[in-house]
Amino acid sequence: MNGLPGIPALQGREDVKSDLRARLADARLYLCTDARRSRGDLPRFLDAVLGAGVDIVQLREKGLEAGEELALLEVFAGACRRHGRRLAVNDRADVALAAGADVLHLGQDDLPVPVARRILGPGPLIGRSSHSPDQADAAAAELGVDYFCAGPVWTTPTKPGRPATGPGLLAHVAEKTPDRPWYAIGGISLDRLDDVLAAGATRVVVVRAITEADDPAAATRAFARRLRPV
Repeated sequence: MNGLPGIPALQGREDVKSDLRARLADARLYLCTDARRSRGDLPRFLDAVLGAGVDIVQLREKGLEAGEELALLEVFAGACRRHGRRLAVNDRADVALAAGADVLHLGQDDLPVPVARRILGPGPLIGRSSHSPDQADAAAAELGVDYFCAGPVWTTPTKPGRPATGPGLLAHVAEKTPDRPWYAIGGISLDRLDDVLAAGATRVVVVRAITEADDPAAATRAFARRLRPV
């Protein structure tokens, strides 16, 4: 007998997903960045921050055509492979599949998780945004969600018009002790990190505090030291 067809391949996919979940549980610093067109330093920037302690990196740039986004994601994917880090794609399951991303992040108004999973297949992880206690509670229990974000804790130009939740949302989530990883997001800087940690969050999503730093690698190391105390 040759055995059941497809079982070794299925087992392989499950092993990959288990490894991704283990790495996600260990990840503390998640960076969102645009393609850095004004600086023209995307490959160098990615090598610097991934080498300094960013665990997950996501391309966040609205209005890209799929082909343009995939070309940029090749640069991101190459850097992630060099440094053993995880690649996340925002919103689009088809692009995440085509790019071979490790993670797809979905907002409240994006594809339903079961639909995204049918597109992705069994491998990549799926994250969810939440902006209120009710949404955070739902994300913590939603079938098929591997992690979620809570915020924006402070107002941020990356989410214009969305009111800040304040650290109270983080305290609410921490009190519930969800059984999946979760990240604080929104206006988080090194100066505000004490408030984030005091509220009970142990993982953060960062944008400008690293992307606009004079020395992005140094800023990354400063976050990483605080999030992974020896």
